[in-house]
Amino acid sequence: MYQPLAFMVMQRFLKVGFTLKEDIIKHQHNCKATGFWVNKSKEANFLLIMHEHLFVFQKV
Repeated sequence: MYQPLAFMVMQRFLKVGFTLKEDIIKHQHNCKATGFWVNKSKEANFLLIMHEHLFVFQKV
């Protein structure tokens, strides 16, 4: 199961009065620890996330 934590955080900001100006998506590749986590993810049966969101908000 995938929990979209970034979007849950975004919803909280929107709920308290911020407006979303931009969603920057950073693709992750060639990380130092990727090999380590690939093996751990298989052992523990969890998914590796391949991107991050950087939300840019404005307080209105």
